[in-house]
Amino acid sequence: MQNNKNIPVIGITMGDPAGIGPEITTLALSNPETYKLCCPIVLGDIHILKKAYQLLKKKFHPNKIDSPENAGFKIGEPDIISLSNINADRLTPGLPTLENGKAMLSYINKSIELAMDKQIDGIVTAPITKTALKMAGSKFHGHTELLAKATNTSNFNMMFVGKKLKIVLVTIHIPLSEVSKNITTNNIFQTIETTNLSLKNNFGINNPFLAVAGLNPHAGENSMFGNEEYAIIAPAIKMAKKAGFNVSGPIPPDTLFYDALKTNKYDCIICMYHDQGLIPFKMLHFDDGVNTTIGLPIIRTSCDHGTAYDIAWKGIANHKSLMEAIKSAAFQAKTK
Repeated sequence: MQNNKNIPVIGITMGDPAGIGPEITTLALSNPETYKLCCPIVLGDIHILKKAYQLLKKKFHPNKIDSPENAGFKIGEPDIISLSNINADRLTPGLPTLENGKAMLSYINKSIELAMDKQIDGIVTAPITKTALKMAGSKFHGHTELLAKATNTSNFNMMFVGKKLKIVLVTIHIPLSEVSKNITTNNIFQTIETTNLSLKNNFGINNPFLAVAGLNPHAGENSMFGNEEYAIIAPAIKMAKKAGFNVSGPIPPDTLFYDALKTNKYDCIICMYHDQGLIPFKMLHFDDGVNTTIGLPIIRTSCDHGTAYDIAWKGIANHKSLMEAIKSAAFQAKTK
């Protein structure tokens, strides 16, 4: 989308009204750096944002708009597409409700509509709660699956981005006991392919070098501790190499992350399951990590944390991860 500042227009969804989303959104909009990175538009609830501004002792002079073309992009006058009408005085922090769930969905769906219509250049999502999402009738576990369905995307993955480490997950939110039967040669190859394309198109890395983690201790130790490496993972890597991808593995997970940090030779690590990748990633990037959905026809990033119900509406939330998500979305929009 063209704008008079020649920087990307980024839609920021406010997230769960009962969580820290409104607070970190307020802090991001009050940060001059945000307006140097992008032209932000908030999709949320003007009454809830007013309450958050008051809590954080920020002056609130909103520009309520119906469309991005009416935005002014002036710091101190946040552009807001207000999509719900929640009574801020009756809001209960930390409580998932049907009303909040419907509101969250409306923010996300509108942001997808605007991005698909190229009225905005990317989406940054503040955290939502799966409980309220379910209460609102959504059959999806979170943003990732919802975005994929809404954009008719079949091959997509979660990538977690930090200054020291990037990881992509083959499987996402499933029980550990089901990981082995949910990794296949085809979906590992698809993950490698999607990651490679995203690193090229969205991050400007011309020839990405990818590492693929094994599933079992010592990557199976010649099938002594499991044969998934031999039967499933190695064939996927062979396919990837034949397709021209620069990839190595399967590598024992207990040494892979240490080697990646020490040598800085891998552009991204492909992980078989959620905690295999997220434990080392969050050790390094708990406050500044970014979650981005790759494979979509639109850009979407998010802060790498949840609604933080335990500290919601106490005025102590940290917006560093949201700022990094905004920075990443703006970078990807300019790179793509």
